[in-house]
Amino acid sequence: MHRRLYGRGALFDVDPAGLIPRLVGIRPYELHAEKLEHPGGPPLLVLTGGRGLGKSAVLAELWDAYTDHTRRGEARRRTPVASIDCEDEQFARPPHEESPESWSPVWQALLVVAEQLTEPVRAAGQLTFPRLTAGLVAVRASDWSGRTDSDRIRRELVRILLLNERASRFALAGRWAAKVASKVIAAASGGGPFVAATVEATLEALSEGVTHRKEQKPATWYRSYPNAGGNAKRGLLLLAGNFRAGGTSREHAERWLVRALLADLAEAYSGLGSHLTRLGRPLVLLDNAGCGPGPGLLDAVLRDRADGAADQVVWVATVRGPDHPALGDAVRRALPDVARATDWQPGASPSSRALAVPLPPLSPDDTLHMVVAVCDDVELPPRFPHATHRLTGGNPLGIVLLATAARQHPEEAASLGRLLTAKVRLEEGQADEGRPVYAELLDRLVPADRVEELTVLAAAHGHASATALAQARLPDDFGSSGVRALRIRLTEEGLPDAAGHFVGDPFLRTLLLLRLHHRSADHTGWRETHETMIEHFATGRDFRTPNPGVDAFRLYHRLALGDTADAVAHLRDTFPVLATRTWLLTLRLLGTAPYFHAHDTEGRDADGDEDRRSAVALGRTDAGEEPPEGVDRALHLRIRRLLHAVWQVSDPLVLPDPRVCERLEFELLQLSDLRPAGGALLFATSRAWPRDALAGRPLSIPDEDGDDGDRGGDSGNGSAGNGNGGNGDGEA
Repeated sequence: MHRRLYGRGALFDVDPAGLIPRLVGIRPYELHAEKLEHPGGPPLLVLTGGRGLGKSAVLAELWDAYTDHTRRGEARRRTPVASIDCEDEQFARPPHEESPESWSPVWQALLVVAEQLTEPVRAAGQLTFPRLTAGLVAVRASDWSGRTDSDRIRRELVRILLLNERASRFALAGRWAAKVASKVIAAASGGGPFVAATVEATLEALSEGVTHRKEQKPATWYRSYPNAGGNAKRGLLLLAGNFRAGGTSREHAERWLVRALLADLAEAYSGLGSHLTRLGRPLVLLDNAGCGPGPGLLDAVLRDRADGAADQVVWVATVRGPDHPALGDAVRRALPDVARATDWQPGASPSSRALAVPLPPLSPDDTLHMVVAVCDDVELPPRFPHATHRLTGGNPLGIVLLATAARQHPEEAASLGRLLTAKVRLEEGQADEGRPVYAELLDRLVPADRVEELTVLAAAHGHASATALAQARLPDDFGSSGVRALRIRLTEEGLPDAAGHFVGDPFLRTLLLLRLHHRSADHTGWRETHETMIEHFATGRDFRTPNPGVDAFRLYHRLALGDTADAVAHLRDTFPVLATRTWLLTLRLLGTAPYFHAHDTEGRDADGDEDRRSAVALGRTDAGEEPPEGVDRALHLRIRRLLHAVWQVSDPLVLPDPRVCERLEFELLQLSDLRPAGGALLFATSRAWPRDALAGRPLSIPDEDGDDGDRGGDSGNGSAGNGNGGNGDGEA
């Protein structure tokens, strides 16, 4: 059974078997066979989703599930397993200053994968890779030509040749590889062409009987390389030439190297008795496969399988976002749908050989179990797990880091706002105090090269307001095109769109706005950013039209600075005349304005932790509030209480106050009696909003058919609170 993950049982369950044991043929954490699904060849499994949803954690769990440890602490695989992170630095550039014509991320990845697959496996012989060895040597040989640093060449050559050496208790590892390397270097140092001499010496070494009979296969396998004319040496020279040529020629050569790896694996799993000594399929894990060597590996495997070159390797890759060029015709299944069977049938295209499964957010129950597991015996507020799930939306990374911070700072767990700014230590025995939780989360949830831009643009609502912010607060070369490019990148990474917000994910938006607020001690950047938005919506396109959406967004940013008077006045004055649904949309939008610190009556930051919104919503400050002359005092105070109630229950950093929810219901009920034409909608909303708030859901406006007097107007002004009618900025 999976030991550390929550909400991923469809992948790891044993009885009945989940997806992974059905594909691999071995139960996780056991050396127990499981009936194979798709015995003719498994799909290439691709786990998709945004950052923080646990894709890397699933691969780490897979590694542990199929790796055993002896009493001496030595790692022993239950089946051959290899794992690489395609974003790792070793795949970004060559390890030395050699010519790039003889190296690529795919070449490096194949070397690393094969090295890991040669590690010992319980109750099975060691894997060797003679075909891949020959191909990798042939490609690298051109870089070694003419070099005088023979020690470096020897080290690189031995590393490759070790892929074909069987370890033995009677022989030191590397003895054969070192012997062959000396022969290859000596042969290549002669007067003939270096690459040809290296290839010939390698083939001779693999065929001269110093290795097992199966390792002699390269002498015949490369004869089938296109235009080789049945000559293995010529085939390898053509392979090396195509690799050095770059472009599509290199892609062709890389496909043959991948095919060599798979042919070596097929050789190890075939023949007399192999089914008795090898239990389960080999497993290759590719994290962040959308970059580095990932696309090349995925394309090579999928195209070869589509061409009929079937293999039994279980490839599990992760990519960010819902789509990837390699997944055009992939079979797509929700995680619960693959718990018992995949119902996967490949089509004609290469991408149909992939099975794409998005990882969903965790449920409230999963969040509870994860928090309890992390915090162990630490006593936390009873509603902390609920608050954590409400803020994170079930993002596993967010849950783990918040729970870790709560374990280290239990005195701060009553306020998620304070907890996010507390410093967290992520490693045992860490010397320093660590960094704020929100900074650690943003490092993992946001592209590192765009965190500064997103910190500013998180305050925007659509393209127009984001462009206004970019022009005022970002470098001159960013501009409108930079805004569009960043929006596309967020979509590609799986971050959802949300009407009325440039950064659609509420959790990420909260973290970015928190970072904006804390960039300087006096919150200068925070104020200037919101002042830019206020100016944009006060003087921007269509600002003179009666579109209430423009007013709503302007007032939203005034609220973020602590100025509530204008928002109260707008809601009070438009209540008798504005379509009820539009008025509610505006109220709902205003209630989502960020509120990171208690504010004084003049809108300035105040020390302390008191949430003034609750006091206002419950009527405790009514006596000190003086409405403008000529204004209905009762209506003014009711609207003021209602706004602060919605503002408090919509804040993702605090739990809704049940008393405030009761007051919210009461105020809406009273307003329904004042507006007969929209009374049915207000009545339905008075029941829906407290229910939504206490359940941790966004406030929903009911589809109330009884609101006949407002339906026509509402449909024409639906953009007022959510941007649906325009560009996300309340503009038509």
